Amino acid sequence: MRFRRFAVAASLLACALMLSGCESMSMDPTEWFNTKKPLPGDRKEVFPGGVPGVPQGVPQDLVKDYQPPPEPAPPVVAEEKPKPKPKPKPRPKQAAAPAPARTTTAPQQAVPAQAPWPSPQQSAPQQADSPFPPPPQR
Repeated sequence: MRFRRFAVAASLLACALMLSGCESMSMDPTEWFNTKKPLPGDRKEVFPGGVPGVPQGVPQDLVKDYQPPPEPAPPVVAEEKPKPKPKPKPRPKQAAAPAPARTTTAPQQAVPAQAPWPSPQQSAPQQADSPFPPPPQR
């Protein structure tokens, strides 16, 4: 039992000394598996003075106690007379189509539960009341 504790303490001490003496070994695990090599050449800023047209820092309208600048008075413009709108051309009168005569139909009987879709014979009276023309016959 005593020897076992001594062996564990000695092995931990040896591992700690081995890791502390190794300069190339870092404790960052992302560097252990990084196999990419950096590209050769010098690194320079693309825009050393900042990106043109983009202000640096916090925008002024987000700063506490910000007061927007007063708006300038609109320029005085001489009033122009409004131009008269051209009159629309009259449309030629067309002969009015006679409205289809509406017929009243007898109340329909209840559709049986077996037929989820109405048959063409039952839907014919409904098409007569429709304002649209019937579909073409094939």
